[in-house]
Amino acid sequence: MEKKEEFKTFVRKNPSLIKFVKNGEMNWQKFYEIYDLYGEDENAWADYLKKETKVVASEAVATSSVGDFFNFIKTIDLDSLQETVGSLQRVLGVFGDLTNKNTETPKEEYKPRPLYKHFDD
Repeated sequence: MEKKEEFKTFVRKNPSLIKFVKNGEMNWQKFYEIYDLYGEDENAWADYLKKETKVVASEAVATSSVGDFFNFIKTIDLDSLQETVGSLQRVLGVFGDLTNKNTETPKEEYKPRPLYKHFDD
């Protein structure tokens, strides 16, 4: 199992971590770094994990999907997103230029004017 998947399983077992992210005291990156260094060691998680009742756990799980979505939206770096979209637009423009060159309409062939005709102005 990947380390990230193990971390997700750990968070599902300990929904009290969600409160810290919602309150802005911590973020998922910092929690993942702690998990990566110490694993599920109780001493490393003592400040964040507390024995809680099933009612609080069920509330956290019910609101976690909406809360996770809003936290994800909050953590988006708009400058890097704009740079990425700009890069994609340039790449699509290059592909568009390449395909347009191949689909140009052929020009009509030159037909010389008959010698016996005069110029009509």
